[in-house]
Amino acid sequence: MQNSSPQEQRDVVIIGAGAAGLMCAIEAGKRGRRVLVIDHAKKLCEKIRISGGGRCNFTNIHTTAGDFISGNKHFCKSALARYTPYDFLDLMAKHEIKYHEKTLGQLFCVNSAQDIIDMLLAECRDAGVEIQNPVSVNGVRPLPDKANAPKFSLETSKGTVTCESLVIATGGLSIPKIGATDFGHRIARQFDIPVTAIRPALVPLTLNADDKAFCKTLSGVSQDCIASVKKQSFHENLLFTHRGLSGPAILQISSYLEPGKSLSIDLLPGQNIEDELTAEANKKKTITNVLAPFMSKRFAQEWVERFSENRTPADMGSKKLRAVAETIHKWVITPSGDEGYAKAEVTLGGVNTNDLSSNTMESKTRPGLFFIGEVVDVTGHLGGFNFQWAWASGHAAGQAV
Repeated sequence: MQNSSPQEQRDVVIIGAGAAGLMCAIEAGKRGRRVLVIDHAKKLCEKIRISGGGRCNFTNIHTTAGDFISGNKHFCKSALARYTPYDFLDLMAKHEIKYHEKTLGQLFCVNSAQDIIDMLLAECRDAGVEIQNPVSVNGVRPLPDKANAPKFSLETSKGTVTCESLVIATGGLSIPKIGATDFGHRIARQFDIPVTAIRPALVPLTLNADDKAFCKTLSGVSQDCIASVKKQSFHENLLFTHRGLSGPAILQISSYLEPGKSLSIDLLPGQNIEDELTAEANKKKTITNVLAPFMSKRFAQEWVERFSENRTPADMGSKKLRAVAETIHKWVITPSGDEGYAKAEVTLGGVNTNDLSSNTMESKTRPGLFFIGEVVDVTGHLGGFNFQWAWASGHAAGQAV
């Protein structure tokens, strides 16, 4: 791609050529704005490329504001209402991209995530958007506030660029191996825009030595469960790993689990295992064999060895049987931590929404400065919601820059 000359001017500069940044560029370009997108990566859209096992879980048809965590639970409503999953599906149809629903409203490409990337880049070309990469931004400074004049100057590895509207779409800290940085948070702080506390989210959990050893014996085993923290719960699978717990239920609840706090896991949701343990037909079976129809035999064996004794219910009193049932329906565990940003799908927290317009994503205190996508304190659940926020917030800003 062509380099900028030393003193170029654009109407809009977008830093970050990911899902949110490209959507914003497309919408701004369609309005006739002169748009430049800058990205530091050699290969664009890596987070799109690797998502969904390479097929990109690009949205969720059941998206509501309730599927997002934010300091202001109402902030995301406007953007989500104005650009819905069905609007994105219309764009997919225009490019004849095939998709399918996996589970719980999650939509994936039939072929490859590359279809989404190619679509976005094609839309950018059609809208007259210029994309430069790999280009680093070495500094951003405000310009004197004059009517119809640029508001920002960017020092880049290709020269100086000025613009009226500057959009930060650089994401969070998750998955640093594909280029994630704290650039967006640093820019916010530079302009005195508050950033909420951040931490990894949608992330596998690590456990203390004893619990880790137990999980290691079951590494690779998946189990239907309900994982809960306070009033929040998710009914999906968990996965035992060499380091602790993962799987959809655990990734979901990790966004709500405060460091050092405990979560509760029901390993047999919808069952009353105490009734099974006390049933007349099961009195002479071992505890393992009573449990085996409801979980893998390997899991049942390891569970009984850790939390019970492999006797028959007839040899155990009702108090002990109730205790066995309780460990299964309410396994309380306190993680030692999580696997960090390297394994986290998203970053929880970000640019404080109190400083942003929910209609345009523009800073209320720094006119012309916009923040979109993951860099904002809006974090979706697992299952395509974070991509839908990227499309919606990018679209909202693209209509305003």
